[in-house]
Amino acid sequence: METPQLLRLVPAHNEPVGGLHTQRAFPTGALPDMNPFLFLNHHGPQIYPPDNAGLPFGPHPHKGFETLTFIEEGPLAHRDSTGGSHVSGPGGVQWMTAGSGIVHAEVSPPEFLRDGGPTHMLQLWMNLPAALKGTSPSYQSLEPEQLTTLQGEDWTWQIISGELQHNGEPIQGPANTLTGLFTSRLQMNAGGQVDLHVPSNRTLLLYVVKGEVNCGDAVLKPFATPVFDRAGGTLALEAKEDATLLVCHGEPIDEPVVSYGPFVMNTEEEIRTAFQEFRSGQYGHVE
Repeated sequence: METPQLLRLVPAHNEPVGGLHTQRAFPTGALPDMNPFLFLNHHGPQIYPPDNAGLPFGPHPHKGFETLTFIEEGPLAHRDSTGGSHVSGPGGVQWMTAGSGIVHAEVSPPEFLRDGGPTHMLQLWMNLPAALKGTSPSYQSLEPEQLTTLQGEDWTWQIISGELQHNGEPIQGPANTLTGLFTSRLQMNAGGQVDLHVPSNRTLLLYVVKGEVNCGDAVLKPFATPVFDRAGGTLALEAKEDATLLVCHGEPIDEPVVSYGPFVMNTEEEIRTAFQEFRSGQYGHVE
């Protein structure tokens, strides 16, 4: 049986944002990207006190890629310049296609600012090829009951986008993916086992959110990103304790990547154009 080879484990960087505890899984000097995945921030877990300032992500622009936010604990309020608006609870996800340009805010709702509480979430950026960077911006919010959920004896697998073969049947996630990405959240009870099949020639992002998981001879933990080859095959996972993992894979995009702040394009000139578009108000506004 073919098995993807674990090449190395790359520790995250501690990069707090305001009062929000944040570990940057990538990009770092040791791990510039996980093509087609560009960026992964792990926020929390932490407890906010009453009368807090909330999440520090007020209105800001994006262009040229997509974001997927996993909400593990606490609420997340999204607003954007397309009119998208939603407050997600624990177990929900928010998928945003920035495409040709969008302004959005990710903040805490008023009740959280008043009362405080736990916060734990992750945000993943996914690249778009040049042919899709001009896609009209859009937003999808999905609560746990809207995700495609597979239930095993000692695991629960929430499929967000793409397709998973399970018992010979294709299982499809509800989120619309422009590039065929497979994205999911896998929760395992202590002692639980899952055989994860990974198609060849795709980048595997297998990131532990909490707990510890045996993967071959390695132990996977939060705040470290395992880097696998793209040979494909089957990985045997066993939870040493109750654990949550992000399980994602996608086809690499063989194009130049030029990123600056909130914009990810193919050339420096396109980055300059993106700034001009934003400053002229072409991406709209969020109050």
